[in-house]
Amino acid sequence: MEFTIVDGLRTLKFDLVLTLALAAVFLFVGGVMQQRISLLRRASIPAAAVGGLLFALIVLALRHWGALGVGLDTSLRAPLQTAFFTTIGLSATLALLRAGGWRMGVFWLIASALAVVQNVAGIGMARAVGAPAPLGIVCGSLTLTGGPATGLAFTSVFENLGLSGAGALIIASATFGIFVSNLVGNPVATALIRRLKLAQPQAATGRKQNEDEFWAIGAMGAAATTERDVSDAERAADELTSGELLRHLLLMLAVMGAGALLGLGLARLRLTLPGYIGAMIVAALVRNLAERFGLFRLNVRAIEALGAVALALFLVLALMDLKLWQLAGLALPLLAILGVQIVLTCAYAVLVTFMLMGRDYEAAVTTSGHIGFGLGITPNAIANMEALVERYGPAPRSFLVVPVVGAFFIDFSNALIITLFVNFVR
Repeated sequence: MEFTIVDGLRTLKFDLVLTLALAAVFLFVGGVMQQRISLLRRASIPAAAVGGLLFALIVLALRHWGALGVGLDTSLRAPLQTAFFTTIGLSATLALLRAGGWRMGVFWLIASALAVVQNVAGIGMARAVGAPAPLGIVCGSLTLTGGPATGLAFTSVFENLGLSGAGALIIASATFGIFVSNLVGNPVATALIRRLKLAQPQAATGRKQNEDEFWAIGAMGAAATTERDVSDAERAADELTSGELLRHLLLMLAVMGAGALLGLGLARLRLTLPGYIGAMIVAALVRNLAERFGLFRLNVRAIEALGAVALALFLVLALMDLKLWQLAGLALPLLAILGVQIVLTCAYAVLVTFMLMGRDYEAAVTTSGHIGFGLGITPNAIANMEALVERYGPAPRSFLVVPVVGAFFIDFSNALIITLFVNFVR
């Protein structure tokens, strides 16, 4: 830890150990705030996002008052990010895709098509309001379909495109989407259910929501519940020990290394890809080849545990390092684009998702879930669907299809879609 002068302001720089200590403190504080503030809890805002943004706001206030600047050592951000997406790859199996039948594949295509629509609309709106075209992608599938984890993974890419303060813009767009997704998803689905008389309200079941889902974003949160339902027998045999964790950590590190080599090869082809893509592709191949040929057995609980830790630390570090003062210049264009995206996503969910998924009660629940992760994150989708089934009755097909696509498969197609649009606006 040392003091230095940065941009004329006395700045306190933290080394890696102290940065991790701060991250732990604000992750804990974020968890406490998330559980005690009902608005944050209902909107499924993760503890890492709450704590990281709180630290960023404190730094912004100190800078505004001219009291002190803060510098962090975030060198672990990239490895943690890659580790999380490696666990996503290790969780993406063909067996899960087959379990959902044709609806799983159709819904994956529908969700991927929405990502394209969001980017086209975002770029069009950005140009209409005189903002940089890359801002349209930031306010498109990067942060809406993708969420904050995917968005932050592309921060350096958008900074290289000349979008100043890309990290702050990404988290602002993602946070806005997370809040809104729970406000609009169920009103849209409820209107469909009532207008078409798809189901009648029933007595409340009093189900208790799982608090653990708020500590991380993505497959390690509520989506994991669905996979547990699919593979209870497998999970019952999985004992989470230090040896199992070490074995899977070593596998993850090997996959990350192979993914880095794949990334170098893709870079030679002049493809703009985030660093985690290579590891995610290799991880998916390893998982499916291991299952196909019986090479070795993966412990699902160990993968989830390692992924949850990596994601929580990655997000809190990324958000703590946001430079929020760089956000002011593009605040109005950002809100204008996001306003259009909300209307567009809801209309798409009704006219495409609901229609193609069967136009029945299950399709309405799926529509609510799609709005949940199409604007926010997978836990938002789960929260939307749970509220509906508590009122109208079970929708088991939706609870298989939506979380698996939202937490696993959409990350693959969305990364490729984002990459195509990034290369288009270069």
